[in-house]
Amino acid sequence: MSPFALLTIFMLTLLPLPALTFSLCRTSCNNIPINYPFGVDNGCGAPQYCKMLNCSTNLPFITPSGTYKVQGIDYNKKTPTIYDPSMSTCSILQPHHDFVMSKIKSLCFNFSGHSCDELYGSCTSFRLFHLLSNNTPPCCFTRYDTVKYMSMNILDCTHYTTVYNIDGLYGVAPLDWIYGIKLSYSVPNIGCDRCGRSGGMCEFDVETEGMGMMHGGVLTKDRKMTDQSMFPEAKVLESAR
Repeated sequence: MSPFALLTIFMLTLLPLPALTFSLCRTSCNNIPINYPFGVDNGCGAPQYCKMLNCSTNLPFITPSGTYKVQGIDYNKKTPTIYDPSMSTCSILQPHHDFVMSKIKSLCFNFSGHSCDELYGSCTSFRLFHLLSNNTPPCCFTRYDTVKYMSMNILDCTHYTTVYNIDGLYGVAPLDWIYGIKLSYSVPNIGCDRCGRSGGMCEFDVETEGMGMMHGGVLTKDRKMTDQSMFPEAKVLESAR
């Protein structure tokens, strides 16, 4: 995904918009702060990210490829961290598809000094392979940059797992790896961060997607905030390192 260019927009004219339909936006869900560009209520956050989060028991992150559990969102670094309930970890083995290694061995690399044998030997879930056979199946450590244009179905793995903060995993046993997926997002800079720091929040009209700022119970907008050319289609599909 190509990152969006950051645009600095100065607010020139603020006009009240009594005709637009906005709602109060929740600022947290399950102890996770919900700030721009995300929202869990209609009209909250940025239009491109609406309906990606659902404030339920596990705060699911919803994408066309599946539903994931949100572990946290770092708004300063613009990195949400999610967890895929269908992936394997050191404590649970999840089934996936068949996997043929011969065509992608060149994609594999040495992962922070760790090996496949260590993964199979240290993790309770993967010890099953030792019980079934004296030989363990091949595995491959690879980066997101290698496979971001491939789906798991294309790779056809029997099982998969994903960890983040890999630079800090030297000498750390698989049982203590941080399992999950760290993503990055980008949005045009239209002043919503500044609005949030002053106690306000950005919202949008659910019918027109016109942007506005709610501050102190007063709804205002900037003419340039409603320029839809500033809001190209956004997808949170880029993995952060």
